[in-house]
Amino acid sequence: MDYFEEIACKILEEKGYWIRRSFKVELTKAEKRNIGKHSIPRPEIDILAYDQKSNMVIVVEAKSYFDSPGVRYEDLIQKHMIPQGRYKLFTSNRYRRIVFRRLNRQLIDIGMINSDTVITLGLIAGNVYKRESEKIKIYFLKKKPKWYFWGPDEVRGCVKQFSEMGYENNPAVITAKILLSS
Repeated sequence: MDYFEEIACKILEEKGYWIRRSFKVELTKAEKRNIGKHSIPRPEIDILAYDQKSNMVIVVEAKSYFDSPGVRYEDLIQKHMIPQGRYKLFTSNRYRRIVFRRLNRQLIDIGMINSDTVITLGLIAGNVYKRESEKIKIYFLKKKPKWYFWGPDEVRGCVKQFSEMGYENNPAVITAKILLSS
């Protein structure tokens, strides 16, 4: 797991989510054929974030993109029948439907959720292209069920709050304290 994912997990935990990292979805051969890629590797979800109050699991992609132009709105709104690119779950409805159906079965089988749990998408981004955060947020809010977006401003605000927490042996909290505590 990378360090940005660690920060993303801490943000979600502080918001009350239960976290599971690097979760592999075990697709069947038939599901892979239905996706259109019979030899696709197991999808690995960066973060599963479960909110007990709403009985919702958010499948979270964590993208830092600090030394790049950032997450691009245009990349997220593409539509692909066969999954491709960096945002497969966002851009391929069929892929998302098949992966979410299998994920739901896996999580029920291991006792993490129940049959009423809703699964949706989320993105935590450290850098967004040309300040497109608001466009991404609006696009995500229109989805059913809505998708979640934490952009650079939200990430920055949460990290600032880490500096105000009591001591915690967590790299994100310690770094925030070093850089932001007075």
